[in-house]
Amino acid sequence: MTLVVGVGAGRGVSAEAVYGLVEAVLREAGLPLDEVAELVTVDSKAGEPGVVAAAARLGVPLRACTAGELARVPVPHPSAAVLAAAGTPSVAEAAALAGGGELLVPKQKARTGPDGGAAARVTCAVARRPARLPVGGRGYTRGDAVFELRTPR
Repeated sequence: MTLVVGVGAGRGVSAEAVYGLVEAVLREAGLPLDEVAELVTVDSKAGEPGVVAAAARLGVPLRACTAGELARVPVPHPSAAVLAAAGTPSVAEAAALAGGGELLVPKQKARTGPDGGAAARVTCAVARRPARLPVGGRGYTRGDAVFELRTPR
């Protein structure tokens, strides 16, 4: 299974807040942390040090989508507030679904900050990326085949 985690974050959010939410959401959903293939967010947040550091801690690439790209992704929980702030009705869910796939965990918000205080401004959603076959479409190459040559007698 390949998982994609979409992340929405406020300015100045810490890596601990982002990583902590992602880890908690995956654990609660019974999904393995080592199956995360990438973190995806809106391009205006892709330079946030906390988001960048969380992707590094997960050991996955950080991919950014424009607000326009995310706005075209149908999501179950659009938000007028997110639209006003980010230019798209969804960041976390749309980012998770931007490459296609199935939403496994809808948008979740951080309940508390990493120090147990006020909630951090972080959201995340998790999608399963569809299986991709190798180029050529069938999934097998000539090198996979075993041929037995018989000579006529």
